[in-house]
Amino acid sequence: MSASEIGYADALSELQQILVELEAENIDIDVLAVKVERAAELIGVCRGRINDAEVRVKQIVAGLDDADERRPDVAVEQESDWDEPF
Repeated sequence: MSASEIGYADALSELQQILVELEAENIDIDVLAVKVERAAELIGVCRGRINDAEVRVKQIVAGLDDADERRPDVAVEQESDWDEPF
């Protein structure tokens, strides 16, 4: 699966597995560069997914703010039951 096709959770899980492998004392030096390169790709994917989510959330919140601004101000008079004697 290419880095661009993987989801955030899967990318994070694979990154955690790579970290475990890199921390092992008996890591094969021949695969070290490959693992680090894959980790860099996955970090890029995770950052991209986080940035995309941040943009989407900001757009949603801005849309909510816009909807609130378009609503007419309605004065609501509330009667207070606390002022009445028992």
